[in-house]
Amino acid sequence: MPRQQRTYTSEFKEEAIRLVETSGKSMSQVARDLGISDSVLSHWCKMVREQGKQAFAGSGHQTPLEEANRRLRRELAVVQQEREIVQKTLSILTRGQPL
Repeated sequence: MPRQQRTYTSEFKEEAIRLVETSGKSMSQVARDLGISDSVLSHWCKMVREQGKQAFAGSGHQTPLEEANRRLRRELAVVQQEREIVQKTLSILTRGQPL
């Protein structure tokens, strides 16, 4: 049976990081106390260092870069569909025409 991935609230993540910074305990000890792996806690700390307050924005909230990427992917999909329509139309109109 596949193992389900646990999800944590942004409040839990922020509290875990605060404990690492202020408790005087090692990251491994804090992770054990919270019942999470060292690598997960390390990843969360790295995200906060790199992204600051934006690190755990939650579902539906994206960084400006992610939002731009999503918008461009949507535009690309539309342009590809339009190109396919033009190609099919051209194929239909030139069918039976001598080259």
